[in-house]
Parts: sequence; structure tokens; C-alpha cells
Amino acid sequence: MAKTQMNVRVDETTAQAARERALAQGVSVNRYIEELVQRDAAEVGRSFVDAASDFMKSYESIFSEEFGAPESGGSGTGSRPKA
Repeated sequence: MAKTQMNVRVDETTAQAARERALAQGVSVNRYIEELVQRDAAEVGRSFVDAASDFMKSYESIFSEEFGAPESGGSGTGSRPKA
């Protein structure tokens, strides 16, 4: 993957902390920052999936009432009960 250069301004305390953490992990400051951003982006995705799962669990009975219980072995979408 192509690399893009970014210039970031931080206070000296933050810069020193980044240098120390990178050194402790045996990676460059660039790699350390790159990994932090990647982990943060992955966490956002996980948080969304967790929230969606919690929402579905919270409203499972309402969905089942409205759309019927999921059919076993099917796509899990269920079917709407006939009136």
C-alpha cells in the first residue's frame, strides 16, 4: 500500500510519550502512530456491531411479534404472519 506523509503538531509532552512508547514496543514512531489509528478505527467498527447487537436483543420480542420468529435453517429474516 502506498504511504502518504502527514505533518502533525503535538505538544512536546505528547511527542516524547510517543517516542518512548514506540521505543518500548520496538517500532518507529511512524509505525506506532499508524497502529494506534488502525486500532482506533477497528474499535469504532466493533462498537457499532456491539451496539447493533444490543439493539436487536433489546427489541427481539417486538421484531418477533411483528415479523414472526426466524425460520430454522433459513436466512434468519423470518416471515410476516398472515392476517
